[in-house]
Amino acid sequence: MATVENEGASLYYETHGEGPAVVFAHGRGGNCASWWQQVPHFAKHFKVIVFDHRGFGRSRCDGAHFEAAYFSRDIAAILDAEGIDKAALVCQSMGGWGGLKLAVTQPERVAALVLASTPGGLDTPKATAAIEHIASGAIPPGTGQIGKSFVAANPEGAYLARQISGLNSNFPRSFNRLTSAKAVSLRELQGYALPTLAITSTEDVLFPPEVMEEVAATIPGARLEVIPGVGHSTYFEAPETFNALVFGFLRDILLN
Repeated sequence: MATVENEGASLYYETHGEGPAVVFAHGRGGNCASWWQQVPHFAKHFKVIVFDHRGFGRSRCDGAHFEAAYFSRDIAAILDAEGIDKAALVCQSMGGWGGLKLAVTQPERVAALVLASTPGGLDTPKATAAIEHIASGAIPPGTGQIGKSFVAANPEGAYLARQISGLNSNFPRSFNRLTSAKAVSLRELQGYALPTLAITSTEDVLFPPEVMEEVAATIPGARLEVIPGVGHSTYFEAPETFNALVFGFLRDILLN
């Protein structure tokens, strides 16, 4: 457990295991605890880093700097604090805004990128429409995080997801629109050559498969995988499938 100061924020993070570095970036409904089904699995082979985004969980941030625009630099600051030159990034939902931005602005620091249920702020028509749909309030807050099938079949797990999300109680100010769909322009993808895995799921109401299909088709060389029968939080709802898919992708890049 450690903290690092960066641009108006005190960032809480943890490291687990040894090996090539893999950073997990949580979504808006999560924090470090969200990855409880991933950390033990991946720490057997990698140096796993989990952190609380600025203002989330145990991280703190002043009101003037509570912006997603800092996310990529926050990841870089954590890597610097650990003396890590390059890491793979596994990003869920909101976490993609930091991961994709770091990949296009400092590609030398990113070994591979996983975009799980996130357009990562990429400026595409369907991603923009999805963000506008979320911002409109059409999806009540908290209802899109977990798929309906999971809630019906696993009420205990759905309760745990809500409790983890409830730990985010120290936001410095109201932030109804934390992310913008246009954080990464198509121009920034020119020359993009990083191994990239995009993951979507059939019951995701926030960023449905058609959004992620467009995102994967726009990012040069990106591969798309579809997980059936689960909602927005594939890592939480289908951890065995998610872990196997992501581990297989990272193993071929980091361990060979």
